[in-house]
Amino acid sequence: MSNHHDTGYKELFSYPELVRQLIEGFAPPEVAAMMDFATLTDHSGSYITPLFGEKFEDKVWSVEVKWDGTRQRVFVYLLLEFQSTVDHRLPIRMLHYVACFYDHLIKTHVTTARKGMPPIFPVVLYNGSKRWTAREDIYRMIRPEPPGFMRVYQPHLRYYLVNESAFSEEELAQRDTPLSGIFEVEKASKDVDALQEAVQRLAARIRAHPEKARLDEVITRWLKRHLRRLGTEAEKALEQVNSLVEDNAMLAENLQTWAEKERQKGEAVGLQKGRQEGRQEGEEIGLRRGRQENARETAINLLALGLLDDHQIAQTTGLPLDEVKALRSDQPH
Repeated sequence: MSNHHDTGYKELFSYPELVRQLIEGFAPPEVAAMMDFATLTDHSGSYITPLFGEKFEDKVWSVEVKWDGTRQRVFVYLLLEFQSTVDHRLPIRMLHYVACFYDHLIKTHVTTARKGMPPIFPVVLYNGSKRWTAREDIYRMIRPEPPGFMRVYQPHLRYYLVNESAFSEEELAQRDTPLSGIFEVEKASKDVDALQEAVQRLAARIRAHPEKARLDEVITRWLKRHLRRLGTEAEKALEQVNSLVEDNAMLAENLQTWAEKERQKGEAVGLQKGRQEGRQEGEEIGLRRGRQENARETAINLLALGLLDDHQIAQTTGLPLDEVKALRSDQPH
């Protein structure tokens, strides 16, 4: 994974409440409808040996599902993607990770090759700014598409993409969960005022959640880590805040102070730029005036010589014809 940075998302999705909010709020509704979220069990570990020599973040949870009158445990594989560019190798990576996980289940005697493998729901959570253009099924990477009799022999594995930037502010507001609030903060990070409002909404959603104490602790840590990526002044805004719920007044005051500093900084930069542009504009005006004065003096000298007519003098000096005629009328006879 290129341009990897520590976002704290791996810690966030160590909490079943946020895994549930991800599935219920952002996965297909028929998937969430099958799941008994009370049975969520964390299976994350160091069982994967990446082929790609890169650091990545992932979480694996299992949950009991019910369909056709039977209950079965399904594994939800979360691959957390944090990069500014799209990784077109991701379908290959996902196939490798899932194969390694199945091998882990066999080695740990969770199942056997004869019994079969449990279903997996692979989810890719992407928070980059670039539009996601990677294939979502490894079969789509095979080019040209093989003839019909060979298609059955090609690998197939599709992941479900949750692309934060694809959701509008209205769509995130409709979900009204702490996780949607986290996504709002991510999306608003380039606008200080919008970020300030998003953080306040996030605190309100945590306050309204039944597990507010647990979520408050982990999301406060995440927010501090997130603001650290935005600069020293942003980090200072939460330096003394240990709880988004309990320290709400301090949080609002500190964010307001930070927002004001950012505005002042922007105004100072704008003023400096304006002064530079003003100096440049003044220099350009001076040069134009100097050129005009030189052209007038040249025209006056040519008029005194009496060798050229008005049209010729206008062409030679670049002055308007009317101005040349006016200069001629001012000449002593």
